[in-house]
Amino acid sequence: MPVPAKPYPRTPAEVEPYVAILGVDLGIQFLLTFGGAEMYIPRNPKTRSRVAALVGAEKTAELAQSDYLLPRRVPLVTPWLSACLHVQGWNLADIARRLRVTDVTVRKHLNRYGMRGNGP
Repeated sequence: MPVPAKPYPRTPAEVEPYVAILGVDLGIQFLLTFGGAEMYIPRNPKTRSRVAALVGAEKTAELAQSDYLLPRRVPLVTPWLSACLHVQGWNLADIARRLRVTDVTVRKHLNRYGMRGNGP
């Protein structure tokens, strides 16, 4: 993935533990995959674990060790994800489709972070 031209917006507190362990790019993928669902993270991840398949056994174990910091349900943080995907170069329509919101909602999210336009 190319390096974004702009920095990512500040990470919301509710997902900071995920991003601190996984990094921004993998954290975004994790949130897009599991956001909104209750999550149990196994302490000894197996290869059949969906979490381990996405982030790897080592990162899964790190998440499990920090489970006291993590909410039971993975946050959606749609405004932050909209801004991050925009920084990565996604256009408004693709962001809206991926996050299952309207383009109007994506524009509101981007305005909240001081971003405008259809490109990065």
